[in-house]
Amino acid sequence: MARIAIIGGGSMGEALLAGLLRAGRQVKDLVVSERMPERAKYLAEKYSVLVTSATEAAEHAKYVIVAVKPADVEAVVSDLAETAAQADANSVEQVFVSVAAGVTTAFFESKLPAGSPVVRAMPNAPALVGAGVSALATGRFVSPEQLREVGTLFECVGGTLTVTEAQLDAVTAVSGSGPAYFFLMVEALVDAAVDAGLSRAVATDLAAQTMAGSAAMLLESLDETRRSAADSGVGAGVDTTPAQLRATVTSPGGTTAAGLRRLEQGGLRAAVAEAVAAAKTRSEQLGITSE
Repeated sequence: MARIAIIGGGSMGEALLAGLLRAGRQVKDLVVSERMPERAKYLAEKYSVLVTSATEAAEHAKYVIVAVKPADVEAVVSDLAETAAQADANSVEQVFVSVAAGVTTAFFESKLPAGSPVVRAMPNAPALVGAGVSALATGRFVSPEQLREVGTLFECVGGTLTVTEAQLDAVTAVSGSGPAYFFLMVEALVDAAVDAGLSRAVATDLAAQTMAGSAAMLLESLDETRRSAADSGVGAGVDTTPAQLRATVTSPGGTTAAGLRRLEQGGLRAAVAEAVAAAKTRSEQLGITSE
């Protein structure tokens, strides 16, 4: 099986390492690079994995996952480029995968040997518990097979989907920042429940379980919609599943309708739209390109 190098042993690097092991990857096929001695010791002891320098980790790896902070990318890529340039002509072609926010594939391609396949992956925070979603975008030299294998790697921490690189700032604004929007909504719901007379412990459990169950309903409904579209041979068209589920749980003139009316009057939709637009703009501002 292909060797996988994870450059960066922070929270996302560890999440990928743990996910790959859960998915059945062998320890001997995984190697990690981590500069902080204490962190390196922790990873080596907890996962029994080889922890070494970035250049040594990448030397014999087919897939090199760069999971460092954006500020550290340039130094790391310089080291990786030197190692790749010295590789034997008969060595397996390396695929470089970046989870560093805002760093374009063009930046990597400009630093690495000509023709290097580069994939950008944008996993979100729930990947830390194996329930994330990762958006993948390819550079100019990635084959369909290489993209499929990278997708398989990230499926170990949740779902995956493929987008164009131009869409990644919007992805960041929705799925990257989305968990924080979700937590804010839960926080507001808990506070409101306390004001309504519930204890904070009961309110928190109710809100968390309600959100988890609602998400499960939505995911199941989406899957059913896609299966029906595939069976009928007709495209899925415009997905109105969230709106349909909302209508299903809203009785005319009932309590839910009253609550929803106040949320609409309070400008919930406009506030969410403005939040996503602001996050997308900030993501664009933070981008690192080849220029």
